[in-house]
Amino acid sequence: MIQRTITSTIKQSLEAYPVTVITGARQVGKSTVVYAFTKSHGFHYVSLDNIEERNLANTDPKYFIERHGYPLIIDEVQYAPILMEVIEEIVNSKRIKQEKANGLFILTGSQSYELMNNISQSMAGRAAVLTMEPLSQNEINGEEEIPFLPSNDFKKKKNELNSHELFERIIQGNYPEIYSNPAMNSEMFYQRYVSTYIDRDVNQLINLKDKSRFHSFMQILASLTGQQLNMSTISKAVGVTVKTIGDWISVLETCGLIYLLQSYNDVSIVKRITRTPKIYFSDTGLAAHLAKINDASTLEVSAFAGAFMETYVMNEIRKTYLNNGKNFNGYYYRDSNQNEIDLILLENAKLHLIEIKKGISFNLKDVSSFKQLEKSRYEIGESCIICNTKENYSLTRNIKVISVNCI
Repeated sequence: MIQRTITSTIKQSLEAYPVTVITGARQVGKSTVVYAFTKSHGFHYVSLDNIEERNLANTDPKYFIERHGYPLIIDEVQYAPILMEVIEEIVNSKRIKQEKANGLFILTGSQSYELMNNISQSMAGRAAVLTMEPLSQNEINGEEEIPFLPSNDFKKKKNELNSHELFERIIQGNYPEIYSNPAMNSEMFYQRYVSTYIDRDVNQLINLKDKSRFHSFMQILASLTGQQLNMSTISKAVGVTVKTIGDWISVLETCGLIYLLQSYNDVSIVKRITRTPKIYFSDTGLAAHLAKINDASTLEVSAFAGAFMETYVMNEIRKTYLNNGKNFNGYYYRDSNQNEIDLILLENAKLHLIEIKKGISFNLKDVSSFKQLEKSRYEIGESCIICNTKENYSLTRNIKVISVNCI
């Protein structure tokens, strides 16, 4: 069984908060991770995917919790939002009586917007919220996972991937069942994932009247991973309104399947920067399946290669933060003169500038856009190019070229 980094983060949260909430897409491993706490920490477990349990939770929430007892894990808690009021009452009672209140509940949910809306109303100051993603490269390799910064001390890691192996991993994706079930290939997994989970969750969130158009929308969006989001162009291609495209994007965000990377905004630098976010799929295997790219060799030589590699690297960096319970303070930069920086990490009042490239050998011309942020109000920290180099090397004192295997 692959050890998940977030397990340690959950343990820390149980010590500090009454309620720990774990959000994330379907099948990323939430249930497996939290169920382990029934043995290690004595939690009871119930899933609201069970229709009988769901009905009881909604009709008699107090009895539901009394019946199961606590500490309690409630899987897919978004199906019974009324439970939040009961949990709040329990936590408040414990605190008033000065009894041990931390570590009472672990809640999981696959629809983050609805879940977070309920938590923000009832659980303010009582809950830690963690986001769980598909497997990271570090987890697959059994490596320690720390938040990525170009200033880290990079060491050789196990099972390093060459360029072609990297694109095989991109096609394969990182959902746990693909790695734990020898009989499950990625194409089979993603076909079932779309029909069983995505379609069901989307229908629960919105009244989807035209499934074929929604599937066309997902296919087009997947082909645009790593690019700026232009809803007008997508709406014309799909044949629905811009508002509908916006609603559908919100649904995929809510289900944890995509995220938006906002542009960096600093009043002290040029004002002609773009305000449009970039779109990323949280798993490259799902994006490749939706975009009908099923072969690593084809992807590697296609026009999509750079964007899919960028998505892979962006996801891996993002996971190092989320798995450790930290905010991913990431942005990108693009201005009207086409100067672009793929990723800007704001950490410790410093900007770390990161370019993601498919090749191996680079020079300072390849990071000329870094100069655009020299007048930023923040100090520029160590920065880098992440690429397919076998050996890391330096371009300057503060700019490195780092292997994709090091993230």
